[in-house]
Amino acid sequence: MTVLWLIRHGQTDWNVEGRYQGQADLPLNEAGILQAESAAAQVARLPVAAIFASDLVRAHRTAEIIAARLGLPVQEDARLREINQGEWEGLLVSEIASRYAGQIGRFRANPMTARAPGGETVAEVASRLASAANEISRRYAGQQVLIVSHGLALATLIARARKVPLDQVYALIPENAVPHCIEWPSGEE
Repeated sequence: MTVLWLIRHGQTDWNVEGRYQGQADLPLNEAGILQAESAAAQVARLPVAAIFASDLVRAHRTAEIIAARLGLPVQEDARLREINQGEWEGLLVSEIASRYAGQIGRFRANPMTARAPGGETVAEVASRLASAANEISRRYAGQQVLIVSHGLALATLIARARKVPLDQVYALIPENAVPHCIEWPSGEE
């Protein structure tokens, strides 16, 4: 088993506003930088072998702040990106409900196979994240690795590690910049 420390990026202005971020490339706000510094302090004494991060700036910057404290480089992996929300990115839930009433109803009824126009399904995100976690876990078998990514993306890993049905993934989205530990099979067990 490999121990994976999962950290959602620090806060952005869109988090505060309640906008769907998806793969929009947004910076951390001031509170997000402070959250990343707090996360760095929380993991400072862990024997972390490697740090991986999404290539989106909010996750990568969070990882850089943590990496500076641990003295490790950040390894970027685009598979660790958030769900692609397509045409919904940048919109508030209320805007999506009014502009995409029929589509949001389908999405709420079946989030695993429904998608925002031009976006991904939760199942596709889960597959992409599991692929990254499997590779990382094989490379660092029996060690501790830190992954800085995004809320829904990380929730898919938490669901799989806890054997929670993927349709319950939205209840597992971690808070911004709070370390969460799971064990992941390294393929050598």
